[in-house]
Amino acid sequence: MKPMMQAVTIRDEWHTVLAALSGVELLQSWEWGEFKSRHGWVPQRWTWKYEGEVLAAAQMLLRSETRFGLSASIAYVPRGPLLDWTDADLRRRVLHDLCSLACREGALFLKIDPHVAVGYGVTGSTEAQPVALGLNLADELASSGWRESRQQVQFRNTVVLDLAQDESVLLASFRQKTRYNVRLAMRKGVTVRAGTDSDIGLLFSLYARTAERDGFVIRPQKYYRDAWGSFMRNHMAEPLLAEVGSEVVAALILFTFGGRATYMYGMSSGSHSEKMPNYLLQWEAIRRAKTSGCSAYDFWGAPDQFVSGDPLWGVWRFKAGFRGQVVRTLGAWDYPCRRAGYWLYARAMPRWLATILSMGR
Repeated sequence: MKPMMQAVTIRDEWHTVLAALSGVELLQSWEWGEFKSRHGWVPQRWTWKYEGEVLAAAQMLLRSETRFGLSASIAYVPRGPLLDWTDADLRRRVLHDLCSLACREGALFLKIDPHVAVGYGVTGSTEAQPVALGLNLADELASSGWRESRQQVQFRNTVVLDLAQDESVLLASFRQKTRYNVRLAMRKGVTVRAGTDSDIGLLFSLYARTAERDGFVIRPQKYYRDAWGSFMRNHMAEPLLAEVGSEVVAALILFTFGGRATYMYGMSSGSHSEKMPNYLLQWEAIRRAKTSGCSAYDFWGAPDQFVSGDPLWGVWRFKAGFRGQVVRTLGAWDYPCRRAGYWLYARAMPRWLATILSMGR
């Protein structure tokens, strides 16, 4: 069997392709590619079919940058490619085709970070379970010229909550302190409402305050107006705002695609924290995701190392209370098209390369 690789240029056809595959990812959606195209990336969409059956798909983003008289082009398949990774022949064919395509396009290297688990549960805990497929795939990539990336664009690990249970069962499954804080927020008068386009300026203001307080770098406001607004207009994102009285004290952007809800952006003013608004905000997001027909809620990010020194440790302690399943994934891998050039940019100019790659988020 040799599946044929074909380009897809029509939105509805692309989403039909994705619907035929399991494990659909938001970052492989047509809308994500269009959004990134307005910020320096060029999307290409490819599918692999055999006798009319869809076997795999990949949205590849291409970007070129020039600094100090030096140029670098990068090919990136965010949260992909999408395929049945247990099919060894298929995965080898798809990866071979993608590598060949990236090199023909003049890319310095191809980056992939598929949602393939190498383990579940917190490492070192009694719940930790290795996943042979992911571990074997890592060995296979390493022996085929791929290199585990020094620059992870998306979070390597995440926490996923199964929404198949009734609301009462879900709430009861949370840790006691989390349940208490959800109910405390209700008693203290915290309310949650859905936002609109008119709230985007306020959301960015909260996000900027959060970034300053927590010490992370964000982009200009116009980027988030596009990121949030375009998905809202396509009915793929909804802002939720927690209020105390008439004051907005916390918010999040809930993305939905392919039956999965994703909590990708969160923000707060820091005010009224004793009323626990973020707990109620998450609970309402989970409820809305379930009501909209989603089967899973992705908390979008968990520590690489589950130790107190990890940058995501504080965020993890909050997310852990909702008792989702920790998913440890393969992470990002690079295939160098030009080995000498890849070494130069990955070793000698890591900050520039990291800056380019961060634009893939």
